[in-house]
Amino acid sequence: MNDTDMLELAAGLAAAAGREILAVRAGGFTVDHKADLSPVTVADMRAERVIVAGLRAATPEIPVIAEEEVAAGRMIAPGARFWLVDPLDGTREFAAGRDEFAVCVGLVVEGRVVLGAVGAPAQGMVYGGIVGEGAWRQDAAGRRAIAARQSPAEGMTVFASRHYADDPELAAYLARYKVAHLTNIGSALKFCRLAEGVADFYPRLGRTMEWDTAAPQALLEAAGGRVVTLDEQPLLYGKPGFENPRFLCFGRG
Repeated sequence: MNDTDMLELAAGLAAAAGREILAVRAGGFTVDHKADLSPVTVADMRAERVIVAGLRAATPEIPVIAEEEVAAGRMIAPGARFWLVDPLDGTREFAAGRDEFAVCVGLVVEGRVVLGAVGAPAQGMVYGGIVGEGAWRQDAAGRRAIAARQSPAEGMTVFASRHYADDPELAAYLARYKVAHLTNIGSALKFCRLAEGVADFYPRLGRTMEWDTAAPQALLEAAGGRVVTLDEQPLLYGKPGFENPRFLCFGRG
């Protein structure tokens, strides 16, 4: 399979997982908690089963690192190429009845993201991109190319995490920039907003894991944006424990 084929695979599985998530939401669910006290629902589990089964059937030679499998103690060595899966990014938003949740399926090669699909089930959208080749958004009206934008002269539109809205460190960090608008939302949808040219900057000063960021980073970079650590180094993958450092996301330029 070439990169285009693998992106189509990832996008199709993200869409299928999104349908599972919406079915769970329609039928009602309870919220449990993992060992790290983060929330988990049956929607996380059902979505992950769909994605993992599809990836392992289509690309058995590529390891799959999936959030809930890791939480359950299934540790798989990543290898030179590996998939990273977050079946329901934004479980807290989902559990709270908000629409700010996403499905993330990304491919890493030699430590760098190369492609990713991000599903936005509540919005009926799937985003996809291959780094160096471009990005797109698909909805009921079809598929169209998207691209990150240059920051407007009047200042940046910033998207930040809903759960760090009152963080004084975030406020102090944003004081370095000319900010025209600030919006706080959950999940990988923040990357999507930058990728489609709606926003310009997303600083992430809190904890994230590689499965949270692989697919949306690939999407944003495919759209012409960039993702770097606080010291301007690339955000890389396959790190021990799969935990990310803090990072910054920018649109074009």
